Amino acid sequence: MTSSNVYLNGSFLPLSQAQISVMDRGFLFGDSIYEVIPAYSGRLFRLPHHLQRLNNSLQAIRMQNPMSDSEWTSMLEQLVAQQPGQDQSVYLQVTRGPAEQRDHTIPEKTKATVFAMSSPMHDPDPTVVGISAITLDDIRWRLCNIKATTLLANVLLKQEAKDAAAVESILIRDGNAMEGAASNLFIVLAGELITPPKSNYLLPGITRDLILELAEKNGLPHAERDITEPQLRSADEVWLTSSTKEIMPVTRLDQHPVGNGKPGPVYQQMSALYSEYKERIKQGLEQ
Repeated sequence: MTSSNVYLNGSFLPLSQAQISVMDRGFLFGDSIYEVIPAYSGRLFRLPHHLQRLNNSLQAIRMQNPMSDSEWTSMLEQLVAQQPGQDQSVYLQVTRGPAEQRDHTIPEKTKATVFAMSSPMHDPDPTVVGISAITLDDIRWRLCNIKATTLLANVLLKQEAKDAAAVESILIRDGNAMEGAASNLFIVLAGELITPPKSNYLLPGITRDLILELAEKNGLPHAERDITEPQLRSADEVWLTSSTKEIMPVTRLDQHPVGNGKPGPVYQQMSALYSEYKERIKQGLEQ
């Protein structure tokens, strides 16, 4: 974090002064939702899409959105304006708030806790020509489409990747590759770009959707369908995507090279299209 202020429950204040109740249900139960939004040159990346996903997640946990889209927009724009012109990663979290007693059932009346902070975001290291990933059983719960802060399973899966000198874990459920511990999954197989269809078993990624839009607009063959574990292992290219990491080509999977062990031609094309989109955001030509 920089010296910029964070936002908490209606106020901008130094991070060192931001405090919540120990009875907050986000702290006690992980009863909360979060979003991570890039801001390029101070312009928020696909904000309407992030706010819609936030609202969908809140509805899924039976919680009313504490702010309107215009209120979110105003607050977030003020937050990123503290670091003018910089690329940033904005984190926001909404918890159900503090209750009088610790009880698993949802209390009738609580006031939501709303927190947001922004950190500098840097371009990917140009010397990195691909990442290593491992495959693991998907041990997460069955509502992965909710962007909840209950991320202990993801933390353990991510740590297993680190222990194996890899960057990310690709999760296998019932014989199909679903997504990464903190990313969405794409493969290129016989010239076709494929990503698993949306379901309760994976997060509806904003960057994932943008890549499909760019593929459609630019005539790249693409599909949303299940990826079997054998297809993952025989793919010509494997990518992992997220809003802050963008597109990461996987060049080694379980210690074996993917394709020829280098980022492939479809990745190179999509990376260029994605970079062009980012530049249009910086110029105010895209959201």
